[in-house]
Amino acid sequence: MRQLLMTVMLIAVVVSLYASTVQGDDGMKAHIRDSGVRMADGISRISP
Repeated sequence: MRQLLMTVMLIAVVVSLYASTVQGDDGMKAHIRDSGVRMADGISRISP
């Protein structure tokens, strides 16, 4: 029983760390999206 409780708590900690790191307001997902927008703007400004 104790091992099951520790496993569940560890999974909860990992999920909360993932959510705050990747999906937070300043998470990696937002940074990647912003980088993509900047690259698309830079590419669209290039004259052929």
